[in-house]
Amino acid sequence: MRPCRRPCAGLICQTSFSMFGLFKSIPYHDPKLGVLKRSRGMWRGTIQLASQPVELALSGTRRGPDPKALAAACDAPGLMHGWRPIIEQALFEHYQPSLDAWRRGKFDTVGAPFPLISSPAGVWDHVRLMFLVAAPIGGVMMTELGYDTAWDTEHTVGARFAGSEFIELNGSVGAP
Repeated sequence: MRPCRRPCAGLICQTSFSMFGLFKSIPYHDPKLGVLKRSRGMWRGTIQLASQPVELALSGTRRGPDPKALAAACDAPGLMHGWRPIIEQALFEHYQPSLDAWRRGKFDTVGAPFPLISSPAGVWDHVRLMFLVAAPIGGVMMTELGYDTAWDTEHTVGARFAGSEFIELNGSVGAP
């Protein structure tokens, strides 16, 4: 912040912020998630999932993250064990049409060779968890896990959960 340089007609100027500093949210400190900073309409930080740090984005206001989004993010590491077989099955089902297209010669494999996966458990060697978003969708707090896949390099897929309930695998989600 820089001090105000306007003449104050003999008064002591108390303004010590830039115009944009007025609207900036102060970081939010959560005991489990650490420091969250507001950027592009979401509260952002990192979370440890599947033995790796992952980008975290939570809904909320300028004052702080939505308490339901905080709870959903804090619950995610404990729910991952139950979500894992659901996600791997959904990812394997998402993979099948690409495999069929590749076998028919209708799939352009630019760069790395097309992955051959024989079972749902095999998807994990060909995906990377990119982010976790906790935000309401259709009035329901959702936890979305974004995955990049080796067979669909143009899209990030999102596994959506409401608590422990699997909602869908969205074939194309944007980065938070």
